[in-house]
Amino acid sequence: MTKLSVNINKIALIRNSRGANYPNLIKLASDIESFGAEGITVHPRPDQRHIRYQDLYDLKPLLKTEFNVEGYPSEFFIKTVCEVKPAQVTLVPDPPEALTSSNGWDTKKNTQLLKDIILRFKENGIRTSIFVNPEIEMVKYAKDTGTDRIELYTEFYASNYELNREKAVDPYYKAALTAVEHGLGMNAGHDLNLINLKYFQEIIPNLLEVSIGHALVSDALYYGLEKTIAYYLERLR
Repeated sequence: MTKLSVNINKIALIRNSRGANYPNLIKLASDIESFGAEGITVHPRPDQRHIRYQDLYDLKPLLKTEFNVEGYPSEFFIKTVCEVKPAQVTLVPDPPEALTSSNGWDTKKNTQLLKDIILRFKENGIRTSIFVNPEIEMVKYAKDTGTDRIELYTEFYASNYELNREKAVDPYYKAALTAVEHGLGMNAGHDLNLINLKYFQEIIPNLLEVSIGHALVSDALYYGLEKTIAYYLERLR
């Protein structure tokens, strides 16, 4: 069964816009868990425009589900994550100035770099996942890094879903089969929503977790947070 991890970056962005603690990020994260979500995801960036690094320390002792921290593996990020010890760290190749994630790792070019970084997380008991495009070669080289999982970058699928969903999902299906063959766990995320999530989950084998933030928080403006989480869980069941 595919788990739903809710990315709360957009909630933090709203909080930061007024310089106070409203909405209360910690309380909302706890509420999201109580509404049925099976994980909380955060992605701190160097400018801390949404999630702040202090949020990681505040969230960790209070969360009852899996805590997933995404980010570019700068030395500061690595040290912070090793101190916080979330259940999972997801490594993305974003440059510091990136608005949002826009590509997966070139796992062939960065095999040794990722291998060294992943080893540090594993020494601290943290499950690892790396962001990859739906390319068979990238999945194969991901295995060589020692990662536990990959996270398929789903922007291409989401952008082309309404044009031709079968064609859009095909490279993800082939990448997923490769991941299964190589013993890699599999997550997915980026622009998945209430319209395209169910089909993706039905087609992709061994999909362990989806991380959804922007679309889910946007939908909550219409339906409310509790109902929105229920709608996403319905798509995954």
